[in-house]
Amino acid sequence: MWSAYRNIARVVRPHGKRGEVIVRAVRGLPFVLEPGMEVALTPPALERDRFCTVRSVTDTGQDWLVAFSGIEGIDGAESIKGCYVLAHAEDVVLDGFEAAWEDLVGRYVVDARFGELGRITGVIETPANDVLEVEGPFGEVLVPIIEEAMDEIPPTGPLSTHIMDGLIDSNKIQQVMSERAVSKARQGNDRTGEVDQA
Repeated sequence: MWSAYRNIARVVRPHGKRGEVIVRAVRGLPFVLEPGMEVALTPPALERDRFCTVRSVTDTGQDWLVAFSGIEGIDGAESIKGCYVLAHAEDVVLDGFEAAWEDLVGRYVVDARFGELGRITGVIETPANDVLEVEGPFGEVLVPIIEEAMDEIPPTGPLSTHIMDGLIDSNKIQQVMSERAVSKARQGNDRTGEVDQA
């Protein structure tokens, strides 16, 4: 059931005495909450329903002020401080570069020229663009999240890149490619030996 939901926002703090809260989109996503949307608040609590409806959304210019059904008064607002807001996956329409960064950590990155770069260990925010931290055979590789380096960010599976020159040390490229060539040659020899024995 939970696979049909996406983590899209987080409740930052209460605002006022009517149960409204300040909500921010999770890293990498636009703000997509709108009135009438059914959402789940997690972690759940015994004293409130896990599911609720967005009653109102107000852009304050810096943050988003949101009211949820069933959340009343300052105590209700305090009870959901820090909660994540999950929406039905079909209610969240995103383009190829909009993904929650915490969902990317642990996924593999495969480059068109250099093959497997490794696993994503984190995301760095910069004024120009965000950057993937990738740890693998080339050491740490910083991959900018821009169209020049990747076509899109698929919802699951490895990320395909075509990184520009200079992001990996040329000596490291030579070393890793040589090791891969030797490994491939050994595998080829092993298969040839198996055929001969057969």
